[in-house]
Amino acid sequence: MTDVDALDFAIVVYREDDHWEAEMLPVGLTADLHGLIHALRQQPSMGATIGLVAVGDDFFVALRVFGERVDVFLSDITAAWDWPLAQQVLEYLDVPVPEEEELDMVLPAGDLSIFADLGLDEMELGALSGDLELLPDEVLSSIAARLGFSQPFERAVDSAIG
Repeated sequence: MTDVDALDFAIVVYREDDHWEAEMLPVGLTADLHGLIHALRQQPSMGATIGLVAVGDDFFVALRVFGERVDVFLSDITAAWDWPLAQQVLEYLDVPVPEEEELDMVLPAGDLSIFADLGLDEMELGALSGDLELLPDEVLSSIAARLGFSQPFERAVDSAIG
């Protein structure tokens, strides 16, 4: 495992017996949106299942799967220039990949209200995803804390990257 790979992770978060649980998913899913959605659908949960993916120091993806409904959020559409997962997310959302000369700033894509019912509104998620001082794993850690599953999330990350 290289240092870059250590920063790539995919975590499934779900409710079990009225408390949050989090588990690491195979790192290969950090490049496979459909595989990720399939893995999230396989997880039994009391409600929606959440997927959080960090890819290097470049971007993150958040997913929320409830039955057939899949909500997806991509932190930076410019990541689609270099990363298959970001390209797949934009394709899934039917958002065209911007030309490099069209965009010189970080812009999110997808459902900004993905976690609004859990207490993280669109403005806050947008601000977090646009904070260039934070790495993707740090943003996801902050999201986990705001949504109330910080401890299971941190345990899952620690188990994966040591």
